[in-house]
Amino acid sequence: MQEPIVIQGRTLHRSDLHSVRDLIQANPSWHRTRLSRELCEAWDWRRPDGSLKDMACRTMLLKLHRRGLIELPAQVKSANNHLRGAKAPDMLHSTDAVECTLAQLSPVRLINTRGNRYHDDLFGCLLSRYHYLGFRSTVGEYMKYLVVDRHDRPLGCVLFGSSAWKCARRDEFIGWDAPARERNLNRTTNNTRFLVLPWVRVKNLASHALGLAAGCLRGDWLEQYGHSPVLLETFVDRSRFAGTCYRAANWQCVGQTRGRSRQDRNHNLSVPVKDIYLYPLSKTFRRELQA
Repeated sequence: MQEPIVIQGRTLHRSDLHSVRDLIQANPSWHRTRLSRELCEAWDWRRPDGSLKDMACRTMLLKLHRRGLIELPAQVKSANNHLRGAKAPDMLHSTDAVECTLAQLSPVRLINTRGNRYHDDLFGCLLSRYHYLGFRSTVGEYMKYLVVDRHDRPLGCVLFGSSAWKCARRDEFIGWDAPARERNLNRTTNNTRFLVLPWVRVKNLASHALGLAAGCLRGDWLEQYGHSPVLLETFVDRSRFAGTCYRAANWQCVGQTRGRSRQDRNHNLSVPVKDIYLYPLSKTFRRELQA
């Protein structure tokens, strides 16, 4: 490796790779989880709340392994491995039609599913069954919300997770350079899934739910991770949706993707073009993200 590379938001030089290889060679009995934790400690690689960026480090090591730059020890199978990528559990839920005005359902609210097994399982069940992209698991920093009505009937799901590493139109909108993006990408989050359940037909519900999410996300994120996002992003498949609810919720369309997947290193894999929508959560978001 001649030039530095950036993986998981971290710039790696040749000396870093030597350190990783030395760590692996000196500790042949360590499994991959132990290696990532020890490496985080050695590099003091932490989240803003002080916890180790263990998941990011594990992903980085796996990518280096797949590129042939390091040789990881064989993966250890554990009792929990069968849960990874497993389908969400089936949960009993009503599919009775909900067709009324938004006022008749009010107050509509969001339930943060973290720490509540029932709500978290229900969220996974609904999203995996009724969202066209499905749902299996989340990694990194994320926030899951169930949308419910005054009677706690589920109406939909909203999921926020890691933002795209690069997005030309978004990056132009923010005005940051590559080093600033590397430092501050965790101050943005991607609305990776949004679902109004198919039997729910309530005018203005979708934009109302997006507004509720924008209102509570910063506080919930700060409580969970010790920092808060200042910009939301999402990508809307133009072949399926018009993005009406995002525009109604004051999200701004800043352009379109180029129709390539993040795994498309050879530029020959075509994927649907998507509209890019952004929603600032702070008036000073540009200054904060460029810092």
